[in-house]
Amino acid sequence: MRRVRRLAGSDGECSIFELLVGFMAKSFVDKIDLCVTSKESLRLDKALTKIIPEKFGFSRARVQQLITSGAVSDINGKLLTDPAGKAYFGLKVSIRLPLPDASALLPEKIELEIIYEDADLLVVNKPAGMVVHPAPGTKNGTLVNALLFHCGSSLSGVGGIKRPGIVHRIDKDTSGLLVAAKTDLAHNGLANQFVKHNVERKYLALVHGCPSKLNTGRKNVPGLVFEPDHRIKISTKIGRHKFDRKKMAVHLDSGRDAITRFFVKKDFVIQGLPVASLIECQLETGRTHQIRVHLHHLRHGIIGDQTYRSQIKQKLNHLEELRPILKNFKRQALHATTLGFCHPRTGRWLSFSSKMPNDMVILHRMLDLQTEKL
Repeated sequence: MRRVRRLAGSDGECSIFELLVGFMAKSFVDKIDLCVTSKESLRLDKALTKIIPEKFGFSRARVQQLITSGAVSDINGKLLTDPAGKAYFGLKVSIRLPLPDASALLPEKIELEIIYEDADLLVVNKPAGMVVHPAPGTKNGTLVNALLFHCGSSLSGVGGIKRPGIVHRIDKDTSGLLVAAKTDLAHNGLANQFVKHNVERKYLALVHGCPSKLNTGRKNVPGLVFEPDHRIKISTKIGRHKFDRKKMAVHLDSGRDAITRFFVKKDFVIQGLPVASLIECQLETGRTHQIRVHLHHLRHGIIGDQTYRSQIKQKLNHLEELRPILKNFKRQALHATTLGFCHPRTGRWLSFSSKMPNDMVILHRMLDLQTEKL
């Protein structure tokens, strides 16, 4: 009896008969009939990815999954189970689309601030302290658990599983805007925009010291450029820290390219000391901890950042009212305030904004009050 491969992540092999039993037990929501029109020799998965209608939004990985699961057959009903098999001009195939499998993650009734939602995607204003996706040590209480409950039956499935598609993340202790996909079309369309850096992302941060002083004080920082519009551009490579694998760091000869632009909106100079600043950060790339690492590299770490502590040593001993303000802020004062992208289905540009959360507003106000005492 002929043997075929199981899906990635399963053990052993199965027979065609076993595959058919599992295949027939599934429920199907649609069937696509296609004909290969390319005259060049292509792998089956690549050929089908090119001709499947865009409305399904299937990635090549999703097509491979359908092939190996027994969802693809030729005009005679013969299963085509090898993604690497050759497709030829005129080959007619049928793809049966199964209902998405239930997610192994548990839905949880957690209050969310939904900024926008339609059949394909939603934008949420994530609070500080919430993890985006379950991971070892944090299996519950995450944004994904909350979205599973909120979306319910409106999830059509991403990658064959009834779950929201997370195309970007913000750190647990960073607040602000995040988009999640509800369909394959939205997931792949948004992911492509993030890869091509076509998404608008701006953050507000309260940082130690005054980066505007860099123009006169530290011009030889690697990757630092002062642009004509008073923006500060930092362009480096970011990779894992050499000694602490939980942290990221700027590297000169390894890592991935990372570009961030900063605009200083307000300096807080107290009794002649450049104590803090409110800055707007714009991401051109999206590396792990990018803004936090770049600001740490400039020695203007974010107030409250417990991982990338500020390297600035200020003489604040005589500012008795200020020290506890900075010391008692226990999360990075970083908020994703603007998110813009092209809707994957309609092509319409969508842009959303979110005001600073209360804890950052209070911190800003207290710094303001100290400044006014001059």
